[in-house]
Amino acid sequence: MPDLSMSFINPRLLDDVSFHPCVRLKRWESEKVLSFIPPDGNFVLMSYHISSQNQVAIPVYVRAMINFNDGQIGKVDITVGPKQTLGKTVDNVIISVPLPKEVTGCSMTTSVGTYTFDPTSKQLKWDIGKIQPLKIPTMRGTCTIATGASCKAAHPTIHVDFKISQLAVSGLKVNRLDMFNENYKPFKGVKYITKAGNFQVRT
Repeated sequence: MPDLSMSFINPRLLDDVSFHPCVRLKRWESEKVLSFIPPDGNFVLMSYHISSQNQVAIPVYVRAMINFNDGQIGKVDITVGPKQTLGKTVDNVIISVPLPKEVTGCSMTTSVGTYTFDPTSKQLKWDIGKIQPLKIPTMRGTCTIATGASCKAAHPTIHVDFKISQLAVSGLKVNRLDMFNENYKPFKGVKYITKAGNFQVRT
């Protein structure tokens, strides 16, 4: 059964760390080395936060203007683009906007991707896919509001999903991974992936 040890170049970044039960805590506390015997199948080895002393650059920007000040018409103008991705591609980008219950329909024009509006859940969803640096995605259009209704005070919160391969926004980097108790020579590699968690933009 393989016995693994993993070390990081910059373990001081880590804060509020929680580990899988297979991790030997004493080794981590004394040496900042993850020593463990991996269980069968896929598993989460650890989760962590970045301490407040370390600035984490958000790799995507969203500029949005959504207002319902013109009677029966609401206006939507959203632009999305990459920011500090070190040349990596931002993929699987989806913008979700929960609109007020008074909205009955949407008519949008997108420069990239496609949009849908669910009249039941009042969700406006823009599936961008991959962001090309030379073609910044924009979505502009109008929303119709039910007759006699008003939602001037509405300020929807935009939800953003994305994925970036070969980039760790946290800045955490693996130094080395050693394996013991096995005779064969394994292939060792590290794949970094950044995924949006609860990423919200207020309008």
